[in-house]
Amino acid sequence: MESIISMKNVSLIRENRVILKDINWEVKEKEQWVILGLNGSGKTSILNIVTAYEYPTKGEVSVLGHKFGQTNLPELRKQIGFVSSSLDRFSQTLKSETVEDIVISGKFAMIGLYENVTIEDREQAEQIMASFRINHLKGKTFDTLSEGEKRKVFIGRALMTKPKLLILDEPSVGLDILAREDILSLTKEIIENQQCHVLYVTHYIEEIVEELTHVLLLKEGQIVAAGQKEDILTDELLSETFQLTMKVHWENKRPWISIHKNIGWTKFAKVESNI
Repeated sequence: MESIISMKNVSLIRENRVILKDINWEVKEKEQWVILGLNGSGKTSILNIVTAYEYPTKGEVSVLGHKFGQTNLPELRKQIGFVSSSLDRFSQTLKSETVEDIVISGKFAMIGLYENVTIEDREQAEQIMASFRINHLKGKTFDTLSEGEKRKVFIGRALMTKPKLLILDEPSVGLDILAREDILSLTKEIIENQQCHVLYVTHYIEEIVEELTHVLLLKEGQIVAAGQKEDILTDELLSETFQLTMKVHWENKRPWISIHKNIGWTKFAKVESNI
C-alpha cells in the first residue's frame, strides 16, 4: 500500500524550544485522518511540515512519495490543497472578487486572479460549484456571502488543482450548526468522489464523520496515540490528550463526549461540545 505521509523520528526545535519530539506517523492509501489536540500540541507544526513550509530539525519526511531533501518542494505543494479559517484574513482583499474567480484562482495558488483563464478553467470551476451546491452564487462577490458559503468557496478553490491530499484545518470554526453540518456533508462527498486523501484538523470530536477513518492524538509535541478511530477515541486516551476526565459514546457512527466534573458527569449538548 502506498504511503501518503511518512514521518520517521521527526523533531522540530525552534529557539531552543522543542515543538515536536520523535514523531513517527504514517498515512497510508485509502486512510482519512483526523488530528486532535489542545492548542500548542503541535498540530500546526505537523501541517507546516506536511505542506513543506517548515523543515524538521531532524528525522525523515515523505509526502505523496516525495522525500524531503530529494524533491522539488514547490512542485509538491501543487499536489496539496489547503483550507483554513485563517484564509478569512484575505476577506478584505477578496471582497470584490466573484465566487467563480476565487475558485479559479486556486489553479494558480494565488489570492486574487491575475493569470489568463481558459474556457476549460471556467468549466472546471462551474463543475466544482455545482457539486458543492453553490452554483447559484455565480457572479456574486465575496463580501456578500455568508461565512458557510465562504468556506465552501475556499474548499472549491483548493480542489481546482485536483490535489492528491486535501488539508482541512478547522474548516467549521465560527460557523453555526447548520453551516457546520453542511461542511461535514461536503467533506464526506469529497472523500467519496474526489479521490483524494483528507487530513482534517479540529477541536470538536463530534465532527469525526464516518468517512474519517483514523485519528492522531497530540499532546505537547508528542504523539499520544495514532490509529483507527475506534481504537483511539477511548475515554483513557482522550482524557490524557485533553487533560480532562472524558467519556465517549457513539451515535450515528459519530463520537460524542461528556466531561467529568466534581459534581458528576455533565453531558454537553451534542451541538455545543467543545474541546
